[in-house]
Amino acid sequence: MTIVTKITDYLIGAKQELKKVVWPSRREITQHTIMVIGISLAVAFFLGVVVDYTLTALLEVILKI
Repeated sequence: MTIVTKITDYLIGAKQELKKVVWPSRREITQHTIMVIGISLAVAFFLGVVVDYTLTALLEVILKI
């Protein structure tokens, strides 16, 4: 089997597999995108406000001792 035959077989197989994929609808993509943005903002808020405040307060307690 030559390298050209191997590449051709791979590309044919990949094309066949892509035909089997069930692609999401525009509505599903929009919903998932909004969900990812919302979760990212929630995690950023949690890390930026809650964790940062807690660690800052803890560090102040440690440095006062």
